[in-house]
Amino acid sequence: MKTYDVFLIDADGTLYDFDTAEANALNMVFDKYGFVYSDNFLLTYRKISVQLWTEFEKGEISINSLQALRFSRLFEELDITGDASEFNQDYLIELGKGIFLKDFALDICKELNAKGKKIYIVTNGIYKVQKPRITNSPLIEYISDCFVSELIGHQKPSTEYFDHVFFHIQAVEKDKTILIGDSLTADIAGGNNAGIDTCWYNDKKANNQTGIKPTYVINHLSELRLFI
Repeated sequence: MKTYDVFLIDADGTLYDFDTAEANALNMVFDKYGFVYSDNFLLTYRKISVQLWTEFEKGEISINSLQALRFSRLFEELDITGDASEFNQDYLIELGKGIFLKDFALDICKELNAKGKKIYIVTNGIYKVQKPRITNSPLIEYISDCFVSELIGHQKPSTEYFDHVFFHIQAVEKDKTILIGDSLTADIAGGNNAGIDTCWYNDKKANNQTGIKPTYVINHLSELRLFI
């Protein structure tokens, strides 16, 4: 088992419990607008959202288009009349407040930091959401920097995104760098494109049907101790 000096770690679904934050934010905004919220609405939204984020990863749509479309499509599916753009803005605000960490996220960041390892967050998330969540979370003390695709102008898994990351952290050996993330198509494919080792954080124990091969697979963040 190799050890690493630099850990590029995804935010949503890896360090942060995005599912909980997403459900909480939707519930809050549905209530604000007087819409009746249900788990079925959440499932419908997630189906729409996953499709749009997949298109975004492929470079087929912009982050602005993604935001414009997700709630207009949801309202159409649910036969709701409302201002999708205004709803989206309120949703982003609530989502930015949702600081829910994955199990052992804080502990592993503390341990990596104590061992002199560098931690960088690599995320495709929306800057308006990620900035308050990361800045106000207890992880901020252990993070060297955060790279948000919206500010970079390129997203994971593109090589341009990772070229930007490595340009800004510099003086780092790729063979001493590992990328950890829950998404095969964004994180693992991105790490593979960048020529670095990858670790698929598969806490849901899903089947890999993509053909994308990670260097390692873990089911719990505590297993990152193996790479220290």
